[in-house]
Formats: sequence, C-alpha cells, structure tokens
Amino acid sequence: MSSYRVVVTDDRFGSYREEEEVLRGIGARLEVHNLKDEGEALRVLQDADGILVNLHPMGARVIESLKRCRVISRYGVGYDNVDVKAATGKGIWVARVPDYSIEEVSDQALALLLGCIRKVSHKDRRVREGAWNLKDEQPCHRIRGRALGLLGYGAIARAFHRKVSGLGLARILVYDPYLDPQAILKAGAEPVGLEALLEQADYVSIHVPLQEDTRHLIGEAQLASLKAGAILVNTSRGPVVDEKALAAALSSGRLDSAGLDVFEKEPLPPDSPLRGLDNVVFSDHTGWYSEESVVELKTKAARNVSEVLKGGKPVYPVNAL
Repeated sequence: MSSYRVVVTDDRFGSYREEEEVLRGIGARLEVHNLKDEGEALRVLQDADGILVNLHPMGARVIESLKRCRVISRYGVGYDNVDVKAATGKGIWVARVPDYSIEEVSDQALALLLGCIRKVSHKDRRVREGAWNLKDEQPCHRIRGRALGLLGYGAIARAFHRKVSGLGLARILVYDPYLDPQAILKAGAEPVGLEALLEQADYVSIHVPLQEDTRHLIGEAQLASLKAGAILVNTSRGPVVDEKALAAALSSGRLDSAGLDVFEKEPLPPDSPLRGLDNVVFSDHTGWYSEESVVELKTKAARNVSEVLKGGKPVYPVNAL
C-alpha cells in the first residue's frame, strides 16, 4: 500500500505520467481531482501528505484543515493563490516552478510586441473581410531607434532583452527596485525609476510578480504618464494593470496598442471593455505553454513534493521553515 497520498487539486493536464513517474520512487499514490469549492477542498485535502495545485485557491481555512500535509507545490511561477503565511504557520512547505517557461513567456512577449507594432491581428481580420491597402487604418512605425522599457528584470525579462537585441533598439530601460543598478548596467540596460521609464519608453513590457506592491502598478496615473503612442505588453499577471484605465487609454488613442496574455479576471469576461477595441492583441494566458514546457513543469512540480516527502526541502521553495 502507498505510504503517501499526493493530491492534484485541479485537472488541467489530463495525463499525469510525469508526476506518477517521479512519485513512484517514494511509494506515493497520486489522486487527481477537480475541486469545485472550499467545502470539497476541506473534505478531499485534509489527509493529503502533499498537494499539487494549479489554479485552485489554497486559502487559510483550507490550509488550517490539513492534518498531514508537508508540502504544497504550485504548477507555475506565481503562487498568489496560495496563502503562504498560513502554510508557514502550519509548518508546510510552499514550492513553485520558477524556471520552466522562460523561453516560452519571453517568446510570447516578443510575439505580442511585434504583433502590436506591425498590426498583425488587425490586418489579418481586415484582409479576411476583403480589405486591402490598410496602412491608413493603423499606421506602423519603425522599430530601429526606439526605446524599450522593462518592468522587472528577472529571468524572463532578461531572455526577452536577449531576443530583442537584434531589432536595432536605441535603449533598454529597466525598472527593478530589487536589483543592484550595477547589475542592470552590466547587462547592457539602463536602470531608471518607474516614472522615467514610462515617460521615455516607446514600448513597455511587464515582467513583475503579483504582490501587494505590484497590484495596479500600472493604473490611471501611470498610463497618463506613458509616452503618447506607446505600446504596452503584459505577460506577467493581469491585476498588475488596471484594465478599466487601460481600456480608456486605448480608446482615447493615447496608447497605440496593447498585447495582453493575462487579465484581471480569467477567462476575459464578455463585458470587458477591452473586447471591443481593435488595437489590442489577445492571447489566453498560455504564454507559458509549449509541449516541452508542460513536461518540465509537471516533472519539477512533482519533484518539489518528492523531495519533501523524502525528508528534505523543495527544489524551489517559496517559504522558509
């Protein structure tokens, strides 16, 4: 009989071959659920030794009810749906997978940026309708000589910086208050304050985690500070941007366009003011995705659990016990 019970809270993958292979080595049994609410979570998770969580909220009440759990491992980079403080108070490790989709998300940011600059989605729609000679509908501007601003300069932003290096950009501006400015300079970018970045960048790409000090980091005032005709790309977390204020800035023409992979509410609600705008390029929060990244994510999330149940600590811990 299996000595450990590991529970998946929400099934987004269908197949769990990678997790089962990792967990088999410690005699753990994997159970896959689609928990609908807190009540079901309280019932199903209370005797779990380890938890693999995707989007399901792991709030304080659920965590307090856990009797045997030693580790909660999140499928992904962010962990804002897990109450880390409550878990730490219960002596439970919280873990994540911070490095599985660096190439994919930076690719997505680049694709969204180029899609906005060259008006790819707009032209695709209009050509399908039979239109031609579209240059007057949404003018394009040359990339060479422009300035790119990066909000945050972690691994994804650095990969994105590498990928845009051949586009002829004149400046790479970086706002990251947690980094030594010398490290930014050494990487070939300019450390600046948020206000200076917004005022000087032609393109702004967001690469910050969602936490209290980054929620609505880009709001009405910041959007008003952006250089007229700027392009905004967000592949981090939706709530970093005030969508209502963004829709207003796009509608007014102050911003040229926006490329968005993430939203304040997901899926994007039918009544979102962004839906009616033709100067927005959407994707469905799958910037992280490739067939290769899925295998890496599942394997590494399971390894976090395996290492703890073997008596160690997660490969990628969030908290300290």
